[in-house]
Amino acid sequence: MKYCYLIIILLFSNCKKLDDQGFRTYTIKCGKHKSRSAIKFTRSNNLHFQVIFDESAIYTTNDSENQYDINKLYGLSDCGDLHQESSIRIGWRWLNNELELHWFRHNETFEFEKIKSVELNQVIDCEISFNDWEYDIIIDDTMITIDRPCRRSRNIKYYLWPYFGGNETAPHDIKIKIKNL
Repeated sequence: MKYCYLIIILLFSNCKKLDDQGFRTYTIKCGKHKSRSAIKFTRSNNLHFQVIFDESAIYTTNDSENQYDINKLYGLSDCGDLHQESSIRIGWRWLNNELELHWFRHNETFEFEKIKSVELNQVIDCEISFNDWEYDIIIDDTMITIDRPCRRSRNIKYYLWPYFGGNETAPHDIKIKIKNL
């Protein structure tokens, strides 16, 4: 029975509503963390997409320390593990009146580092590539390389959708447009 339920979720999750330019809008509702819960698997070693953040990406957390938390944009689990054990994503936060993009890696614990600040309402080109030893992350014209915790290059992975927080939920509806390339 669980298997049939998973198939229904996967079929439903593939019914995408795209705008005229091919972007799908992911909405993180006020008071929530997740934009969607559907599971989608891949064996790909490349995630290439474009993203547009609008003014809804501007927020203030209740606890000022949480303003430094990294929200998650898009990424993949890795090493055949759950994403809390091994994954790579691009993360974001609104800090000092700027939208910052970061790499965000789980490798038992989590690590992150700023890549660059970007403008609202602009198309941002993003790519995460997996090779046997590292991840290459490209945002527009900026590329960084991060160590990869496993060496299984064609393992099964699952997509990690937009997510708000750490320990606070979205203070208002946040809309993020993503187009897979």
